[in-house]
Amino acid sequence: MRFLFCLMLSFMTAGGALAQDAAPDTLIKNVSSEVLTIVKQDKDIQSGNTKKAAELIEAKVLPHFNFTRMTALAVGRDWRSASPEQQKVLVNEFRTLLVRTYSNALSAYRDQTLEFKPLRMGAGDTDVVVRSEVRQPGGKPVSIDYSLEKGSAGWKVYDVTVAGVSLVTTYRETFAAEVRAAGIDGLIKSLQAKNQAPLPAKAAK
Repeated sequence: MRFLFCLMLSFMTAGGALAQDAAPDTLIKNVSSEVLTIVKQDKDIQSGNTKKAAELIEAKVLPHFNFTRMTALAVGRDWRSASPEQQKVLVNEFRTLLVRTYSNALSAYRDQTLEFKPLRMGAGDTDVVVRSEVRQPGGKPVSIDYSLEKGSAGWKVYDVTVAGVSLVTTYRETFAAEVRAAGIDGLIKSLQAKNQAPLPAKAAK
């Protein structure tokens, strides 16, 4: 399962022009194939080099995610009670948390393949879901659905749902509990503590 969440973050490796011009499903299909090829051929990442994996994510993935919206959705109604400075810190810490978590999962890739469903998109739509399945040898297919919105900078991802489980919703439950216990500052401190903790030496397969 860690590979699946890793894949959701690592499909975006196209250049800026492609990211702005391509249809959302075409974009994801093309760059998914590219990133899986890179990971499959990179022995350092497969052996658990999280630093190299994080560099790949930082350089190729993050520019194509709307982390402000993603963080706001994850924090939920408590987002409005956070000051602009607290919001900025929350976005940065959440971004760091995702990079750390999923850079440690890249080595799980082996022989998985992707299949995409036909895109349901009307003329002028600016919010769509691109649906796909990961097929694994000896296992059942697992769905990965990408929620994207189109703005002035092109299509950007703001949520991913794996096997029916939304990334944003999963974190929202945890974040809400932490805010209830210690407020927005408590949530920030909790994220900072997670981001400062050492990563395991090798990703779980």
